[in-house]
Amino acid sequence: MCGIVGYVGHKSVMDILLDGLEQLEYRGYDSSGVAVMCEDEIKVYKAVGKLNNLREELQKHRGEFEKATMGIGHIRWATHGAPTVLNAHPHTCTCGNLVIVHNGIIENYKELREALSKEGCIFRSQTDTEVVAHLVAKKYAQTKDLAAAVREAAKEIEGAYALCVMHNDCKQTLVITKRNAPLLVGIGENEFFAASDVPAIIKHTKKAVYLSDNQIAVLTPEKMVLTDANGQEIKPKIEVLPWEPVALSKMGYKHYMLKEIHEQPDVIRNILVGKLHAPDEDIILNEVKLTKEHLKNLNRIQIIACGTSLHAAMIGKYVIESYCGIAVDVEASSEYIYRRNVTDEHTLVIGVSQSGETADTLTAIKQAKAKGSHILIITNRPDSAMAREADSLVPVNAGIEVSVAATKSYTAQLMAFYLLALYMAEIKASASKEELANLKTELMLLPQKIEQILANTDSIQKCARIYSSTKDFIFVARGINYPTALEGALKLKEISYINATGYPAGELKHGPIAMLDETMPVLSILMKGIVYEKLLSNSEEAKARNARMIALTNSKDAKLDDLFENIIRVPDVDELFSPLVAIVPLQLLAYYIAEFLGKDVDQPRNLAKSVTVE
Repeated sequence: MCGIVGYVGHKSVMDILLDGLEQLEYRGYDSSGVAVMCEDEIKVYKAVGKLNNLREELQKHRGEFEKATMGIGHIRWATHGAPTVLNAHPHTCTCGNLVIVHNGIIENYKELREALSKEGCIFRSQTDTEVVAHLVAKKYAQTKDLAAAVREAAKEIEGAYALCVMHNDCKQTLVITKRNAPLLVGIGENEFFAASDVPAIIKHTKKAVYLSDNQIAVLTPEKMVLTDANGQEIKPKIEVLPWEPVALSKMGYKHYMLKEIHEQPDVIRNILVGKLHAPDEDIILNEVKLTKEHLKNLNRIQIIACGTSLHAAMIGKYVIESYCGIAVDVEASSEYIYRRNVTDEHTLVIGVSQSGETADTLTAIKQAKAKGSHILIITNRPDSAMAREADSLVPVNAGIEVSVAATKSYTAQLMAFYLLALYMAEIKASASKEELANLKTELMLLPQKIEQILANTDSIQKCARIYSSTKDFIFVARGINYPTALEGALKLKEISYINATGYPAGELKHGPIAMLDETMPVLSILMKGIVYEKLLSNSEEAKARNARMIALTNSKDAKLDDLFENIIRVPDVDELFSPLVAIVPLQLLAYYIAEFLGKDVDQPRNLAKSVTVE
């Protein structure tokens, strides 16, 4: 989680740090802090809560750092220790000469803390990070070389980390390193930036170097020196960042989430560009390296993901099994990595992650890769650590997603699964050309259908007003839209804090029906197809228990008016693609309810966008 930003150059550092942290707020916002190299010494400033609290704190000290041209900043998602000023980063060693910011988790911090305490180190916080500050300071006292001190300290650290270190003895030097956590260097003219993610630096430069695990970069205004874990110098691989600063603008929308919901038709168009030209032409996925022989030898497919990506994976399972005839398992990454699994060279493992840095998923795919599995990654970040582990890649081209609640990246992941399933069906010849052509025609029409929903939101806003005061909410569906129910419930609970739950509708009578009464809203995702009548029957069962019934449907069936108190209608669509059409009203419903309740839509409490710790 957490966000790191650093700068060394000739410009005033504070505005660069604060702007960088603002762009990284999606990674956590429990507390924040900066450390800057002033004329005589490093000064540290911290605040609890949102970044504005730090800005207010800095106003009291403006004269102290106006000339500073080097510094580091951090925005925290709390893991070890409550969100307090003492636990906020940056952290210092006992004497205060060394200062550090950290993203990740130090797994052996207790053992290190005990040993360092016996040596006289004075700990002020509850964090695992402070251990690193004391450890690096100890190594610096021995080596008098900051890069060497970081290298030696890293040998004793277990876990994941991205680190940025400053020392009073090194007035124009930043030292950074990483292991199993994202960190990159932005390259300017006689200046360098360090950051957890691209948004923090994209306003200043489009040239960057992505650090690999255990590499150490020493940054001064004049140069960057990159070395490996043994201290051998490496030639940096400079990449051009694929983002534009305008992607970080709200473009007139009240919230990033609303903007990103409205971007979804174009997201679908973008992912189709270069991949699907016409219904009678084959799908092109140049970065997918699966051959007919490879698919023939597969025993199964495993899809590994977390959160919203897990719901996309569940729909991916349904589509792949339907059109490719290969057994698919879907599992939460956090569960996959802590059990024995039977993955082997006959298993295709698909990792799904918006950021491409999700710690559990990254660990899982590394485990599967070690057993010989072909690794295919679906991600919004082709520059990510996960993408670098991939044998095959499906980049989803959703652009930067700022709001913590995933919307357009979920739609993009669904599109990736549809394209992948149809692509594999073409290779395997497991579906007729006529059927595949019809499906591809539907795919190409989806952006227009979603635009129709976005242009007609009155029924959605009406529902939001009616049900914004509810304490609980149930979403039900069957078949391919059961994951849609889960995702709709997740969106509502994420940003409104209403206790929302998704169920397969057939399971209502196996326990959850006991919760139904006149206070409980039940939203049925009632899309035409093989389970329509069954779901209608389940809805009648809920209605008989006095539940307040809402339908999300593409049916014009008049009898729905008697069964449902409110109806949200969407354009007609093939059942296979109904999740893409159904999710948009659910995203909007969650958004409008949260807005009516006055919640912080883009930065809901306790959450972070990129979960880079297990």
